[in-house]
Amino acid sequence: MLPVFRAPPSRSGGGSSLCIGAFDGLHRGHLALIERTVAWAAADGLEPLALTMDPLPREFFLGELAPPRIQPLGERLRGLLAAGVHRVGLMRFDQRVAGLSAEAFAASWLARGLAARRVVVGVDFRFGKEREGDVGRLAELGRRFGFAVEVVEAVLEGGEPVSSTRLRAALQAGDFALAERLLGRRFALSGRVRPGRRLGRVLGFPTANLPLGRRRYACEGIHAVRVDGEGLQRWPGVASIGQRPTVGGGETWLEVHLFDFAGDLYGKQLRVEFCARLREERRFPSLEAMIEEMRHDAERARAALAA
Repeated sequence: MLPVFRAPPSRSGGGSSLCIGAFDGLHRGHLALIERTVAWAAADGLEPLALTMDPLPREFFLGELAPPRIQPLGERLRGLLAAGVHRVGLMRFDQRVAGLSAEAFAASWLARGLAARRVVVGVDFRFGKEREGDVGRLAELGRRFGFAVEVVEAVLEGGEPVSSTRLRAALQAGDFALAERLLGRRFALSGRVRPGRRLGRVLGFPTANLPLGRRRYACEGIHAVRVDGEGLQRWPGVASIGQRPTVGGGETWLEVHLFDFAGDLYGKQLRVEFCARLREERRFPSLEAMIEEMRHDAERARAALAA
């Protein structure tokens, strides 16, 4: 069980050092916030916490028009914890939260709920109903409610700020070299293999299936990948991420075909590293046409990984 709470806990202990953000992708800019949060916690004897949201505010306001996600919620939460915070507050962003004034948010969530003594945010942080609050307003409320505010400047890459928007665009373009520079690590998605319809086995391309829910993702399409976990080390393969329009869509799945592999991976935790984008996901007129394209995908993936 992840140390995640879905409502602000009652005030207790010596207080918290807290960072706030969407944290989609957990890029180098996000990690800079977490680093300062953990450092303040160690210096002042506070508990390092992160506060994030689900759905993301843009998803609440824009619905299907919202930009695709970079990573699933579970991976975001695990990444925050791995970066050094002790617990993650998961705010359900709904009409009630969207209607909170900046003052009400600072009082109910930060001061009273999370016992914040230090609050770390980025330069473009906005909060409260209709984004009324900025970092100046947060500092003003902090003086009233008893927490100090630190604003972390943007991390630059190639002279431009590292951001989720920039990372999302890199993934959609298949520019994994840029994505790696923005992340500080290679881009990968992780998950536990679940039973699917076993259609891939029937078609001659057995896959390890990782469900990703109903959200859309920036890295949708067909990719050459390498897989780690459960005895696998950078095992080569080809992966599809999307909603499988040819065989009945709906939920988003990450389906991975491992080259020359015959083991059982059901229930296993895998990490799938994206190495090269091959093409977009598309609907085929028949299963035969899809199988023929899958053969080409496998050939292109082997060539890309060899290169």
